[in-house]
Amino acid sequence: MKGTNNTVHKVKRIIRRAGAPRWLHHFGPKRYALWQHLLGLLIKQECKLGYRRVSRLLNDLGHAIPTYSALAKMAKRIPPLLWQRLLAVTASKARIVALDGTGMCRPLPSPYYCYRIDKPYPVDIPLKASLAIDTRTKKVLAIRLRARKSHDIKDAPYLVRHMPYLPQKIVADSAYDSEKFYEFLWDKGIIPVIKVRKNAYRGYVRKKVRKLFRKRTYNRRSIVESVNFAMKKKFGASVSSIRIRMQRAEMYCRAIAHNTLGRCIWRFSTRPEGPD
Repeated sequence: MKGTNNTVHKVKRIIRRAGAPRWLHHFGPKRYALWQHLLGLLIKQECKLGYRRVSRLLNDLGHAIPTYSALAKMAKRIPPLLWQRLLAVTASKARIVALDGTGMCRPLPSPYYCYRIDKPYPVDIPLKASLAIDTRTKKVLAIRLRARKSHDIKDAPYLVRHMPYLPQKIVADSAYDSEKFYEFLWDKGIIPVIKVRKNAYRGYVRKKVRKLFRKRTYNRRSIVESVNFAMKKKFGASVSSIRIRMQRAEMYCRAIAHNTLGRCIWRFSTRPEGPD
């Protein structure tokens, strides 16, 4: 019970620091506060449980948690802006941030159903998640989810705008090599450490990026790959929801649980960020 009480204190602290209201809306009688809903949603992702099982488990442990239907409705009602605020208070002030995108799976119909309706199996249902990771603490700073396939560069400005703090440098692979993105970072005082493509147009900012490129700093890009692997290994490579709003809630819960509740075992030693 001691560990559970610590988790309750962490969830309450997240709600308080984010400035979230005690009740999400003012309609009807209220029995459960926002932190009780958030606790159930985080434990659901942390323990890979369903709505029914997590509600039954926490109530058996002595915690007043809403029913499974109330948890599902709350995950749908929480707006994306509030999810971003909750994630921002769990992040840290980063100096070097790594960007990368990864693919996620959706619930697929059974092979027998596809055979009945005369459609090929498996069905390609893409889901794209882009992450901004602090290379020192390995915490998720910002996240963007798309229901269709898209290039990594499309979500890069969104991730930078929704970071709680602007970093000094951003590292990414050659997929983020864009003169427009370089100008966007340069105007904000951020130094891009991105591998420039050989056949790319040599713009004004791209020349500066090529000149300021440091191999040691660029090698920290692999940390975002390790975080993607750790999150998929812990939470799974697929989401259980069908609608994009519920899928977004699942990804935010996973990122918040990774920043606060998760205790990942890393197979590599992190070097201190010395002078570059």
